[in-house]
Amino acid sequence: MVRASRAAGDGLMRHFRALSRLEVELKGPSDFVSAADLEAEATLRSALLGAFPTYGFVAEESAAMSGTDSSARFIVDPLDGTTNFLRGIGHFAVSVGLERDGRMVAGVVFDPARDEMFVAEEGGGAWLGDERMRVSADADPSLVLVATGIPHANRPERHEAYLPKLAAAMRVAAGIRRFGAASLDLAYVAAGRFAVFFEYGLAPWDVAAGTLLVREAGGRVSEPAGGDRVVASGDVLATNGRLHDEMMALLAGRG
Repeated sequence: MVRASRAAGDGLMRHFRALSRLEVELKGPSDFVSAADLEAEATLRSALLGAFPTYGFVAEESAAMSGTDSSARFIVDPLDGTTNFLRGIGHFAVSVGLERDGRMVAGVVFDPARDEMFVAEEGGGAWLGDERMRVSADADPSLVLVATGIPHANRPERHEAYLPKLAAAMRVAAGIRRFGAASLDLAYVAAGRFAVFFEYGLAPWDVAAGTLLVREAGGRVSEPAGGDRVVASGDVLATNGRLHDEMMALLAGRG
């Protein structure tokens, strides 16, 4: 998974350095796909299924593939942060998660612009390169950065419900960040850079790898209302654990 992610990331960087020649299509409001996404996905599919041909493969830009081993599947985002990428902003990632029997067991998030490889394996901890990651120790929300994702123009029905949650977080946090790549937001929680991340309406490939990173770094992940179907629902609250209950209450309007 690490080798496949790096190969896909290297390809993305070649396109990133020559954006003026990149072919881009508009799938919907604020929803883009480029030749870079498609090439990275093909690289990942070839590498991962070449090594594990019986596994399933679920990715953003193509139909899901079922493997003969129905217990295992890769959940892949070949380019998380496409809008950043297309605007020349070097904050995007390759995300690869491995799910077995409905449980995330391995995850890789690779930031090719910074050459940062975030890796986790169930029971084996979370790592940034050779350094083991730990979530932040902060218990006071006024000292921490809270990351979030703002609903896109293609989801107007989410806007009104989201704004009170953002306002509640703004009242208590040291600062709010919206970087535009959920897999990296989760990786940053695992690395202790953010103490909290919340977003609604994500896809499985946005969160599959990152949620395992947070858990293996000692953090806590749930749906904002407390459920445990984050990958299925796409609604996520990831914290350092110490702030989880407080953030759940805050997002529910009880803070």
